Amino acid sequence: MYRFILKRLGLLIPTLFGVITLVFFMLALSPGDPVRVMLGERANKEAVENLKAEMGLDKPMSEQYVLYLKRVVQFDFGKSIKTGADVIDEIGARFPATIELTLFAMFLAIVAGVFIGVISATKRYSFIDYASMFGALFGVSMPVFWLGLVLIIIFSVNLNLLPTGGRMDIRYYFTPITNFYIIDGFIHFFKTGSLNVLGSALSHIILPAVTLGTIPLAIIARITRSSMLEVLKQDYIKTARATGMPERKVIFKYALRNALLPVVTVIGLQFGMLLSGAILTETIFAWPGIGKWLYHAIEARDFPAVQGGIIVISVCFVLINLFVDLLYTVINPKIRTE
Repeated sequence: MYRFILKRLGLLIPTLFGVITLVFFMLALSPGDPVRVMLGERANKEAVENLKAEMGLDKPMSEQYVLYLKRVVQFDFGKSIKTGADVIDEIGARFPATIELTLFAMFLAIVAGVFIGVISATKRYSFIDYASMFGALFGVSMPVFWLGLVLIIIFSVNLNLLPTGGRMDIRYYFTPITNFYIIDGFIHFFKTGSLNVLGSALSHIILPAVTLGTIPLAIIARITRSSMLEVLKQDYIKTARATGMPERKVIFKYALRNALLPVVTVIGLQFGMLLSGAILTETIFAWPGIGKWLYHAIEARDFPAVQGGIIVISVCFVLINLFVDLLYTVINPKIRTE
């Protein structure tokens, strides 16, 4: 087990280095001049050259790359061309919103996906099984932006049940403590006894979370079903049933526990994908997270902001996969014994 953990930790640094390097060259070689964006197309040549020298863009690419690596190690992504603020501060202000949305979406996907997968496997070839797998296939096939717009039309425009976007109703002013509005809503409730803030935070997150979580939900459901069907064929399951053990205990205590091994890996990958997939969802629902901010940074050719945002999302993706690998060593007895 320790050899497996050390091997995964050893891959972490070169993976992060590769990601950071790829981001630099992708943006360095992309069309567009960040200096022209900052000064405008009518800026004179002298002003352009002076700003390039100030930003280090007049140096050879190899020197720019070394300076870039030094800044990244110090968590210095420079200043946003669009706002003039430090990129790391802008990311820090928006990161909790994206993490909150991603965690809520992943929670819905795991609970619903595992439940549907288990029911579908235990009712194999029934109407429930066919309906569940058709729904899962439909969920994987749906474009995120289309699903988001459909949910807004149904639940916001026609039924007027849920808000169309944002994180909080402007009527409920409060001072965030953690910047995770659901947690802050609970804190506000315990302090004041009012559910207004918590209720508003939950109502605003439902539609974007469902939109973001539909694809991972469908994938988790399909993987859970396949894994459950494989486990239910094993001899120890047949033995447990032959002893007269209740079917519910057989399913949830023995079958599901072993069926979750491949599901955990998929959950980790999907969680990482949600961070990058949040760009579209946050833009559709005006969710003030990294995704929406990164979308506008790309639109404005704000290269420091784009670099910082992509690096943070990529690092999160790598760390999540490392965590899943470590979790896999805990729940998989084969690796523990090795």
